Amino acid sequence: MTLKAIQKLVDDWICQFEEGYWPPLSMLAAVVEETGELAREINDREGYKKKRAPDSTNLGLELADVIFSLVCIANYYDIDIEAAFIEVLGKYSKRDMNRWTKKSSDTG
Repeated sequence: MTLKAIQKLVDDWICQFEEGYWPPLSMLAAVVEETGELAREINDREGYKKKRAPDSTNLGLELADVIFSLVCIANYYDIDIEAAFIEVLGKYSKRDMNRWTKKSSDTG
């Protein structure tokens, strides 16, 4: 699924409700909240900070919650996040080309 398709799915889902998108700061608060839940899950899984009550939280769903929240902001501001993502990969590729040691192409 492309990012454009994800943006359309989110927009279709949000637009079925009269309230529509939340105000920008509320959406940003949702991103922060979802990121905190993701951090809590990773801390628990990696043993750094165990949760008080163990549960069967799905790490993939926590990541998807963050993506959903970010896509809402992109849609609100009419940002083509797929194009922005391609642009940012180009920025990282140029800026960080020699920053880290590359894997050897020898697979044998």
